[in-house]
This record gives sequence, C-alpha cells and structure tokens, in this order.
Amino acid sequence: MGRHGGRHRVREQEEPAPSVTSTGTHRAVGRRRGIAAWPIACVVLLGLLVAGWFGWNWADGVLESRAAAQAASCQQGDTTIRVTVDPALDDPVTSAADRWNRAQTVVREHCVHVEVRTAPSADVEAALTGTADPDTIGGYPTAWIPDSPQRIDALARQRPELIGSSGLTIASGPDGDHPFLAVTSENSDETQQHAAQSFQKFLLEPAQQKTFREAGLTPAKG
Repeated sequence: MGRHGGRHRVREQEEPAPSVTSTGTHRAVGRRRGIAAWPIACVVLLGLLVAGWFGWNWADGVLESRAAAQAASCQQGDTTIRVTVDPALDDPVTSAADRWNRAQTVVREHCVHVEVRTAPSADVEAALTGTADPDTIGGYPTAWIPDSPQRIDALARQRPELIGSSGLTIASGPDGDHPFLAVTSENSDETQQHAAQSFQKFLLEPAQQKTFREAGLTPAKG
C-alpha cells in the first residue's frame, strides 16, 4: 500500500469568479435581449399599403364593369339605320345585318337595328340628286352601297351636302368596286351617322368579308 493509504484528496471545484457590474457583485444570469419594434412596424405598414393597392384596383375594376354594363343596356333606347344597296350586294349585306342585329350592337348607348333595302344604283342616284322622288327608293337612306364609285362622285358634284364618310370599298364585282357612303341628311341624326360608320367597319371584318366571297364578289381585304 502506498504512503497515502489509497486516499486521495478531493480537489474542491473552483467556483467561477463573480462578475462585477456597476451595481455590485452578482452571478451572471442569462439575459434576453428585447426585439426592436421598428421592423414589425415596417412589415405592418407594408401589408397595409399592399392591401390598399389591391382594394383600390378591385374597386376600380368594379366601377369599370358597371360602366360597361350600363353602356350595353341601351340607356338611350333604340334607333334604326337604313342601308340601301345595289341588288348585287343584297344577300351578303343582309346576312351581315342579321348578325349585327342578333348581337344587339350598341352605338352611343343606343341599340342599333340595321334595315337593308335593295334598289338599282341608278334609281338611288336619281333620288339623291333630286331628279326623282326619294319615296321611290323608300326615302333617304342612312347609308348607300352603289355599284361603282362613279355614283358617289356624281352625287358629290351635285349634292355635296349629302356626302358623309365615304371612300372605303366593301367588295368588288365584275363591274368594279362597291364603296360605302354614309348619307348626311336631315333624316339621320348624329347617332345614326356614327352607327353607319360602325356598320361600315363591321362589313370589313373577316366574317362578313367571307360572306361577300361566298356571294361571288371579291372581298375588300383579299
């Protein structure tokens, strides 16, 4: 056996040195640091701004939808435009007018109905220039599609006050082009004049141009 008889001194564990602060001596205790408030405030503010932006756009979309619905409700009532055409154009223009009327097309808050009448171009020219009674062609038309541009040229020389928007060829036949003329007269108001121009554009759309091709005419747009 050794001198110490197997006995060992147990070293006492040294206690950690106390921390010293301005208020005295105390043991260090775990301290939690507080979270700054300004990042949270920024996130909340950003959320409010985003919500406000979406809310504004939603309200704006609702107003636009309401405006569109009101515009489509024919608030100003119904109106009719009379389109007189050369006999060669009767079938395709009548088919186009049927599609227009079924769609209940609105122009300036009016539901516009298109009525197609057929008359020889020479008779319409005579009625419009004053050498024949307009009643022979059913009265003054809102628009006229004759058999050639020369008809409109003759009308422009004799009755220039009747010339509204014109010049666009709707289709072509064996004898030449068929231009569209909006007739300006005391029998048609401003809404009807705008409706005539809208119908002219409608006739130039692909679906209507296909109808002219099927009738044996050459479409204005190939």
